[in-house]
Amino acid sequence: MKFKFKTPQNEVAQVLTSFKKTFRNIGVFSAVINMLMLMPAIYMLQLYDSVLTSRNEMTLLMLTLIMLGAYVFLGALEYVRTFVLIRVGTQLDMKLNKRVYTAAFEENLKQGNSSAGQALKDLTNLRQFLTGNALFAFFDAPWFPIYLFVIFMFHPALGTFALCGTAILIVLAYINEKISHKPLAEANSMAIASTNVASNNLRNAEVIEAMGMLPNIQSRWYKLHSRFLNLQAEASEKAGIVTALSKSFTVALQSLMLGLGALLVLDNSITPGMMIAGSILLGRAIAPVQLLISVWKQIGSTRSAYERLTKLLEQNPAREAGMALPKPKGVIAVENITAAPPGGKFPVIKGLTFSLAAGEVLGSLVRVDPESPLWRAYWLAYGQLLQGK
Repeated sequence: MKFKFKTPQNEVAQVLTSFKKTFRNIGVFSAVINMLMLMPAIYMLQLYDSVLTSRNEMTLLMLTLIMLGAYVFLGALEYVRTFVLIRVGTQLDMKLNKRVYTAAFEENLKQGNSSAGQALKDLTNLRQFLTGNALFAFFDAPWFPIYLFVIFMFHPALGTFALCGTAILIVLAYINEKISHKPLAEANSMAIASTNVASNNLRNAEVIEAMGMLPNIQSRWYKLHSRFLNLQAEASEKAGIVTALSKSFTVALQSLMLGLGALLVLDNSITPGMMIAGSILLGRAIAPVQLLISVWKQIGSTRSAYERLTKLLEQNPAREAGMALPKPKGVIAVENITAAPPGGKFPVIKGLTFSLAAGEVLGSLVRVDPESPLWRAYWLAYGQLLQGK
């Protein structure tokens, strides 16, 4: 029986899917790294249960050399994993930057007031996510059951305690996502809106200064920016509460793990080495969950950037290759032309016909309303220029 997986339809997902073999290799590297992460627990277990009881210095030396060799190998794998993901981020940018640039240009032609630079910022956000610690948390998270299984092998009570503590941290991560997702998404949208207003106004700085419109325009921008700051503060405060709870709970959890291990040692149920190793393994099991909580803000902003990029590329399909034109000869002939602004419904040019030979220039007279605000602003600025202001 063959299973067919649905191919992603949006362009960003298709580009990410093209790196699936690389991500699979990164998963293999992560598996080896997480297996090597068992080395501190094994080392402590052997120190307490073998070296301290036998007092054999050669055993201590060999265990230390094995431990150092494993750490060197682990560091090399971490470097290769980071190096590969940096290259993946660069290739992702190279495959999408021209397409995103063209789509942002066309969107700006249609809307007239959209920020074309925001799309490139979203692409940068997506690339940085692929090279940051947030992605490593997703690769390491599937391995925390392995650590819990090893703790269960030490003693069922230790495993049950570790499982309950990890479950509480997962619940805190879920609560963090629920309480911070909505205000964070609204804050990102409001930040884009305020940036668009500011950039669009700055492009017309001369007219705004001449007409004395700066206070009103600044007030309009300030309302959007204040709303953004309030939403971002709300999301950060809520996420900060959960982060503080998770950190304090993590410290208490590891200390209680040592206390429970000591109780079992007094009861002769486990060895002192198992007590120390269990605490170390618990720290490794909850590390990915704690990392996800700390980088959840980055994950939320990356998800919003991904959604905006997907929507932008869907609304502005790739341009088809045009027909190759002959070498220009300097002769222009136009017959019965009708044209409208991008996105406009009504044509501003109807039935235009003319022809120009090489070297000729075409000009037109445009009637300007002397009562229009733009015309008055022009004469005001011109008068100030004559007066040397």
